[in-house]
Amino acid sequence: MKHGKNYVESKKLIDKTKLYDVNEALDLCIKTAKAKFDETVELHVRLGVDSRHADQQVRGAIVLPNGTGKNVRVLAICKGENEKLAKEAGADFVGAEDMTQKIQSENWLDFDVIITTPDCMGLVGRLGRILGPRGLMPSPKSGTVTNDIAKAIKESKAGKVEYRLDKTNIIHCPIGKKSFGTEKLAENLETLMEAIIKAKPAAAKGQYVKSIAVSSTMGPGVKVASNKYGN
Repeated sequence: MKHGKNYVESKKLIDKTKLYDVNEALDLCIKTAKAKFDETVELHVRLGVDSRHADQQVRGAIVLPNGTGKNVRVLAICKGENEKLAKEAGADFVGAEDMTQKIQSENWLDFDVIITTPDCMGLVGRLGRILGPRGLMPSPKSGTVTNDIAKAIKESKAGKVEYRLDKTNIIHCPIGKKSFGTEKLAENLETLMEAIIKAKPAAAKGQYVKSIAVSSTMGPGVKVASNKYGN
């Protein structure tokens, strides 16, 4: 893969053989984010589990102390009194059959997260083929299927992120923007790592956290020392 001049220059600043502490790694990540827009900083965590087994899945959601820097567009699928609560909480789109029909017939996906109530999961369940592959399907584990729809919407708007294991046993998750600076990014990283450690499956054997890296949208990866997070 051929990379641009900025990427090549940025890569020279990073020692590929070194494991940096969190602050050093984030400093480098910010220095190597040379795009003209405010790049997102992502955390990548390789875990010593096997995602093929149901009892070794790692998934959850956490509100980052400094948010993500992203304007999250929330679609609330709900009925009755919950529609009013959802609008008051700041949902961008609110509805039930009308919204699910719009997604089905128009392939409309101008939102970042769907939050619904248990009584509307029958409606949302029909959209599995559209929402599933895009990681948009609500679930109780991530707090997006809930009876307290107002709280869930406010948390999403405040910077709640969902983390989940991919097929290669890695979690990829945004922890903020380059403009946040090292201190705020470090707080978000530590909060997310605590959640991942707490989510360790009972069936996981051996070393749990295999490796950690951070990277900006257009920049190279920086390896982070993972020994402080134990096994």
